[in-house]
Amino acid sequence: MNAPTEMDPIEVKRVRLQVLMREHRDLDDAISALEATGTADPFTIRRLKKQKLSLKDKIAVLEDAVTPDIIA
Repeated sequence: MNAPTEMDPIEVKRVRLQVLMREHRDLDDAISALEATGTADPFTIRRLKKQKLSLKDKIAVLEDAVTPDIIA
């Protein structure tokens, strides 16, 4: 009667994509705020930028997975 509902794998990827995009935006805001203060540790900023780049790569992979292939 109360069967567990499962999300479609594509929907799971879309939700994950939204989460990663939000994290990417948050990192961008954090980097901007740190750079604006002028007192930020350059190593911290570099680490955050690498983390942001890693998220961008993951976002690209997920975008490819959820976007249907259209042959023109």
